Amino acid sequence: MTIANVSVNALSQLQALDPDWPGEFLGISGFWWHWLLFTVIAIAFVLVMVIGFIYLERRGMALMQARIGPNRTGPFGLLQAIADAIKVLLKEGILPANADKIVYWLAPVVVFAPAVMVFAVVPFADGALLADLNIGILFVVAISSLSTIGVFMAGWGSSNKYSMIGAMRMVAAVISYEMPILLSIAGVVLIVGSLSLNDIILAQQDVPFILLQPLGFLLVFIAGCAEINRSPFDLMEADSEIVAGFHIEYSGMKFAMFYLGEYAEAVVMATIITVLFLGGWRGPVLPPWLWFMIKLFIVFFVMVWTRTTLPRVRIDQLMALAWKFLFPLALINLLITGIQVLVWPDAFPWIVIIINFAIAGILVLLWSRFSKLGWGRIEV
Repeated sequence: MTIANVSVNALSQLQALDPDWPGEFLGISGFWWHWLLFTVIAIAFVLVMVIGFIYLERRGMALMQARIGPNRTGPFGLLQAIADAIKVLLKEGILPANADKIVYWLAPVVVFAPAVMVFAVVPFADGALLADLNIGILFVVAISSLSTIGVFMAGWGSSNKYSMIGAMRMVAAVISYEMPILLSIAGVVLIVGSLSLNDIILAQQDVPFILLQPLGFLLVFIAGCAEINRSPFDLMEADSEIVAGFHIEYSGMKFAMFYLGEYAEAVVMATIITVLFLGGWRGPVLPPWLWFMIKLFIVFFVMVWTRTTLPRVRIDQLMALAWKFLFPLALINLLITGIQVLVWPDAFPWIVIIINFAIAGILVLLWSRFSKLGWGRIEV
């Protein structure tokens, strides 16, 4: 018994949404209507998911910490995030006297915009996306990394030492944790033979890649949490060390842009994990877009769970985890995946799932026993 061929060509019989959908209207070609419609959908989707993630985190953490959480504004506190947005809009914007004004003003936009741009290539159903690029996952990785430039701009433009330290921590974390993410993504690309996100989802018609790549999933999840500044890796805004990090000098709507950007990056990371390892929009009975959203919320709930459970690591432990633990495991995972693709070029036997889970467990156990994340002095 074998796992069905994951070649994209074998899935060509599945009907996809036409690239010119919804067709010509008012003398305007379907291409432009398609572009306009999915641009609006991408922006609306990010904003709705950000509000949902904020609510899930507040209510989820409240339940885990035996407290109530937001429950006054709207039914069950659903409108609390909107009320907070209105409050922030009414606050005064303060500009530091020595700030680099152009850099200071552009930083919040540079942080938030890439998170929206990523969804130009993310499918909400088969073919339901703005542009099905043949380098889709490469586009996602490249664009999502641009927000780091915005963080550095905020640290530099604020003319504040604490902001600069927080920004430099962010740059160091992104450079370090981008490596295991890219190597883990390469394992999925080897299996599928395509960089298109739509093709990657179509290739998971029988089994999600979390079963074929359990170690890759674990590496992407851990490295992703570190890259988007999620606890326990939120050293870029560690209040006990550097007050509020790179956005300490921001207030009003500019601070709100950073706040939205942080959760938008969480949406992007949850999307990458969902597309690569959880089958994206695939699922029975329910509409594809609804399955996609459910999986996003499940991934983010695990992020919230780790935030309420694990203490914040030190900066030396943060860097050591990337280079001494995740990076070597990502290389080994890529090597094993390449060997398996060479041995079974057309189809993987079911035994591969058991083998990969066993390999992942053994590697994590052994590497955690022999790897030390450093116990010396704390370095900035």
